[in-house]
Amino acid sequence: MEINLTKQTYDGEVLQSNVPVLVDFWAPWCGPCRMVGPVISEIADEYEGRIKVGKVNVDEEGELASANAVVSIPTVMLFSEGKLVGKLVGARSFDDYADMIERFL
Repeated sequence: MEINLTKQTYDGEVLQSNVPVLVDFWAPWCGPCRMVGPVISEIADEYEGRIKVGKVNVDEEGELASANAVVSIPTVMLFSEGKLVGKLVGARSFDDYADMIERFL
C-alpha cells in the first residue's frame, strides 16, 4: 500500500516511523515518473509489512520537495529511523530499489 504524503502527514509517516520508509517524489506530467510508478507499487506489495511506501506529488507539495533538496524527478529516497539513508534519481529498476531497501531491513 502506498501512502500519499503531505506536509501535514510527512513527519509522522516518515520521520517518526518505526520501519524504513521509501518516498517517491513525482509529478503527473513526468514521463519517467509514470514509468517508475508501477515499479514503486510492486515494491509496496513485495515489502508490505516491512517498510512503508509514500508518494509526494511535487506540484502539490513543493515545500516537501524543497525541504528534501529534490531537484529532478523521479527521486526516490529511503529513510530509516528518521534519517535519509538512500537516494536514487531517475527511472530505476525494481532491483535497484530492492537493493537499497535490503540494506536497511
